[in-house]
Amino acid sequence: MSREFEQPDRIEQEFEHYAEWRARLQSAIKTYREWLYKHELSDARTDQRLDDIIATLKDNRLYIAFVAEYSRGKSELINAVFFAKFGQRVLPSAAGRTTMCPTELLYDQENPPYVRLLPIETRKTSTTISEYKGFPDEWEAIPLDTSDPENVAEALRKIADVKIVPPEDAQKMGLHIAADEAHEDGMHITEDGRVEIPAWRHAVINMPHPLLQEGLVILDTPGLNALGAEPELTLNLLASAHAVVFILAADTGVTKSDMAVWRDHIRRAESKSHKGALVVLNKIDSLWDGIRDWDEVESEINQQKTSVAKTLDVSESMIYPISAQKALLGKIRNDEELLAQSRALALEDALANVIIPQKRDIVRANVEGDLEEVTNSMRALLDHRVKGIEDHVAELDMLNTTNAEVIDDIMAKVKADKAHLEKSLQRFQATRSIFSQQTNLLYTHLNPKNINSLVAETKKDMSTSLTTGGLKTHMQKFFARAQASMDEVTGQSREIKELMEGVYSKFTQDHGLAGVKPGNFSTAKYLRELKSIQAKHEQYLSGMSLVMTEQMGVIRKFFESAVVATRNVYKRANRDVDSWLKTIMSPMETQVREHQVQLRRRLESIKRIHHATDSLDSRIEELQHVRDGFAEQEARMTELVGSMTAALNDEPMMDLSQIEIIDESA
Repeated sequence: MSREFEQPDRIEQEFEHYAEWRARLQSAIKTYREWLYKHELSDARTDQRLDDIIATLKDNRLYIAFVAEYSRGKSELINAVFFAKFGQRVLPSAAGRTTMCPTELLYDQENPPYVRLLPIETRKTSTTISEYKGFPDEWEAIPLDTSDPENVAEALRKIADVKIVPPEDAQKMGLHIAADEAHEDGMHITEDGRVEIPAWRHAVINMPHPLLQEGLVILDTPGLNALGAEPELTLNLLASAHAVVFILAADTGVTKSDMAVWRDHIRRAESKSHKGALVVLNKIDSLWDGIRDWDEVESEINQQKTSVAKTLDVSESMIYPISAQKALLGKIRNDEELLAQSRALALEDALANVIIPQKRDIVRANVEGDLEEVTNSMRALLDHRVKGIEDHVAELDMLNTTNAEVIDDIMAKVKADKAHLEKSLQRFQATRSIFSQQTNLLYTHLNPKNINSLVAETKKDMSTSLTTGGLKTHMQKFFARAQASMDEVTGQSREIKELMEGVYSKFTQDHGLAGVKPGNFSTAKYLRELKSIQAKHEQYLSGMSLVMTEQMGVIRKFFESAVVATRNVYKRANRDVDSWLKTIMSPMETQVREHQVQLRRRLESIKRIHHATDSLDSRIEELQHVRDGFAEQEARMTELVGSMTAALNDEPMMDLSQIEIIDESA
């Protein structure tokens, strides 16, 4: 099914570089993890954290959303940019409405190629698309034979299926009906008074395309009505996309419905996520009338570009005039002149320069902090080992094999230190009980049952409300209580941290442990998300005065979008709290365990010298050799950390194999 094409694929090249970056970093981290295990520096928690980092690197999904009103050439643009090597159109593209439902294109290696279609009738339930993804029997599945282009084309044409239903059925499904044919933002009424609606609510296409196999997920979103009918698209999929491409038609410019999509679903998401959107001015070939020369055509394109930039209030550098149809044709025919005229390569360069670096920056930020914490913990452990050896050598330097009294004094001191540590551990067990109580309180604030109770109460209040103002008030109460609960989490986590800081400080003061501190748990990001969800819904309701039937639609959308999104915020907070609580004691427990081992070894060493079973000089020499080994380990760890840092920053790495060779010969 594939077709060779001479023109280098800029996006594919950038994806390959991104995949190589992830592979290099994974390799460096795995080498580091194995080295820590080999030298008994790691523990179960450290292994788990490094495994989590590697899992983050394996999660290579990268989302790009294409958003446009109907008939802007969106599907053709996706075909031209990503699927020209198939030698034909992959997504259906024709005059008028084609892709009628939101569509995800991805690669699912766990299953053979398929198209899955969720019937539009599922909109009559309160179940979200995300939830339906867990129920494959609810979808119509069509297998894809990727060796047969016609089979693929025929299967994908199903996405454009429509149904004719009575207007009341469309309204029950929350689909807006256009007032007349001039309006683009609704389902159109047929001659017999019925309504044409999409046959499917959502489509997922799984196919083994090189970019999809590397983790690219393409979201094809058709029109204002789909965005309005499925708030989950706006709040979840569209808001989390790494890049958004907004498509206009060169012959129409920015229409009223285009502006509504831009203002309500792209610009707002962009401002919240601080990411940019690329604007495509498609169908510039409609200006190639064969009468005007290219200078005149170029002038008109530039005028339209300036007008669009002014209307959308964006820089002209964000706008890319293009002919998707000519770009696809030029690639299929290997016609470089036609491809150049289509201007597709400038857009592809922009996509490659936006989506991949942005994803890499996100991954780097997530990995960098975790690696730093692990490395600091390992350095503290090594430093503690070296200090223990140096203290023991200093003790032995004071000794004389004939000075039994001094040996007895040192032995007594070590025994006292050991007894003191054991008493400290007994006190620590009492602290654990308090820690457990505070942990239970923390989990109480994040208990899903509390959210369920809040949801049920809000639903009851909203259902009995008779005014738009009443709906707004109950929504505000919902978010106020959700945010108040998160504030309680903040206060409780602060108490736990202060408790553990006291424990850390006491152990450091009494036993000379390295001055590490327990990590902090911040709820700031969850509160930002909750406020963002609230702002979107308040803006949605601003200025509206709804009749009762419309109120029911608003309530439904609120629970399909805002409530689902809020549950997801609390679910992530629960997971992150669990991880934080597991790590908060880990650095101290590791050092205490190491301190116990060193005290035992010191006591045994002094006993051997006391009973003349070992010479003082040979024991000092042995300890110095161990200390030198720790110094060498520290040097090796510095090299390994340097290799990980180089990989993280996409810089040249040293040959890690040399580290293992040196270790084996040491």
